[in-house]
Amino acid sequence: MRDLWGYFLLIVMGLLIAVYISFQSFFASLGFNLPSDEEQVGMEDQIVIKFSHVVAENTPKGLAANRFANLVDEYTNHRVKIEVYPNQSLYSDHEEIDALQKNKVQMIAPTTSKVTNLSKKWLLLDLPYVFPTDAALQEALNGEVGEELLTSLNVTGIEGLAFWSNNYKQMTSNKPIRHPRDLSGKNFRIMPSVVLQSQFQHFGATTSELEFNDTFKSLEINKTDSQENTISNIYSKKLYEVQNYLTISDHGYLGYVVLMNKPFWDKLPPDIRKQIQRAMDDTLKWLWIKSNELNQEQLREIKQKSNIDIYQLSDEEKKKWMNEMTVIYPEFESMIGPDLMRKMEVIREKYIDE
Repeated sequence: MRDLWGYFLLIVMGLLIAVYISFQSFFASLGFNLPSDEEQVGMEDQIVIKFSHVVAENTPKGLAANRFANLVDEYTNHRVKIEVYPNQSLYSDHEEIDALQKNKVQMIAPTTSKVTNLSKKWLLLDLPYVFPTDAALQEALNGEVGEELLTSLNVTGIEGLAFWSNNYKQMTSNKPIRHPRDLSGKNFRIMPSVVLQSQFQHFGATTSELEFNDTFKSLEINKTDSQENTISNIYSKKLYEVQNYLTISDHGYLGYVVLMNKPFWDKLPPDIRKQIQRAMDDTLKWLWIKSNELNQEQLREIKQKSNIDIYQLSDEEKKKWMNEMTVIYPEFESMIGPDLMRKMEVIREKYIDE
């Protein structure tokens, strides 16, 4: 009789273990698991968040990611650990959003252009000269425009936390670019965006959508002969070594949006969410200043390290570029939405002559 009870208890214990493992697997498949370190034994212990991005650590995004991770560690009293994976060490440009939605990573910070596939409203930020000054940009992203853009991602299983600025885009090429007509005949590497495609094709250029880490090689072998990017990205990937001319045009905004897997975010304890958002807000304030400083510093280093010909548009020339390039705006109003376009125009007109 005692042996029978022993067998019975073993069977019951086996069934309980099987049920526990099955439920763990089920919830993990839905993206509701919280990654933990090797010593984590329960929700009271350290929560690990994998943060994947595709640029170098000496760029505004790379520096911001590391600063954010340190602040989260401090503000949560080590309850949350942000593991930062830079330089597409985990996922590439075109893989990271899918990885986020599947909870393979919990946080990413793609360029805003990459998010246009999730919501066409985000095409707004790709429009040339859309926000002509830093003040205009901050008013837009920190106000109703930014809130509407972030909220539009909720239906995709993504929580938008903040906008991180890199700076404005400049153009490099193997031939001089002084006027919009100089774009004709060139082949530009661009990020995936119908706005960026139209921006160049309107002036007779062709475009190639390439991942950021493939840009240097493409320019080196002359598969593409031109590209647009911020100074920090031109510097970090040494694109100035394989291009002859650099035009300081400030024609487009290049920024990032920090995203989290929404089921993961919603499951975090409220006090943890509060401290993560606090760390994000503090990082954002720091980055507005740091990104400008870094781009200016690295432009000076490019001048010292290379023989690339650098041409800066005058204020008068920039206004001419603005008048010519904004001709594509009406093409995208129906995609972005008339209301959002009107909000943008109000802010733009307020700062356009500063």
